[in-house]
Amino acid sequence: MKILVGVKRVPDPNVKVRVRSDGSGVDLANIKMTVNPFDEIAVESAVRLKEKGEASEVVVVSCGTAQSQETLRIALAMGADRAILVQTDAELQPLAIAKILKHLVAKEAADLLILGKQAIDDDSNQTGQLLAALLDAPQATYASSIERRDGQLVVVKETDDGRETVEMSLPAVVTADLRLNEPRYVTLPNLMKAKKKPLEVVDVAGLGVDIAPRFRTVSVREPVPRKPGELVPDVATLLSRLRAETTLN
Repeated sequence: MKILVGVKRVPDPNVKVRVRSDGSGVDLANIKMTVNPFDEIAVESAVRLKEKGEASEVVVVSCGTAQSQETLRIALAMGADRAILVQTDAELQPLAIAKILKHLVAKEAADLLILGKQAIDDDSNQTGQLLAALLDAPQATYASSIERRDGQLVVVKETDDGRETVEMSLPAVVTADLRLNEPRYVTLPNLMKAKKKPLEVVDVAGLGVDIAPRFRTVSVREPVPRKPGELVPDVATLLSRLRAETTLN
């Protein structure tokens, strides 16, 4: 079983981002970037499946600028076998990424696609579902457990009502939730070894994939600051204040 894992370069979640003065988007100048946390979980899951002998190869893929090579090297240091960078400076929306991944699935003859459930920069939560639709393949979103059983893929999903277990044939698409695993720490020796692993750079123009944006961002603005909390002397006062707030709203 060959596993293809998508990884994205995003702002570090511990860094406060700023909106550009013209409101056109987020200012990424001099911002620390890292691997999307949900994608790290996806990579860890794929590597563990290989360590169990259930996968023959783990290939990580990123779509974006040349700087995304750093993101791929981290995934390689975690244990992936090789990497592919689909390079472009153009804006890539979820549908475009799904189309690129569909092309790579066919090229690589991948059996399982594992993606993070969403990227923390845009929170779209669409790529996995769109990819499954394009491939006409079974999908399991918000996975908290993945295993092979009698040639089938058994996935436990997180839902609003609890947990749901689904059994799927391959090829299939899975998106990783937080409960799936705890990604391993990337050591310096493994980072050095990752530099020797294959990393293929492909120009998106050579794939023949339509990546034209389907929507445009009208404006981006900072969230409205929250009002500071207030201490009240007792429960009766609290209830009175809550009633008053509810009436005003």
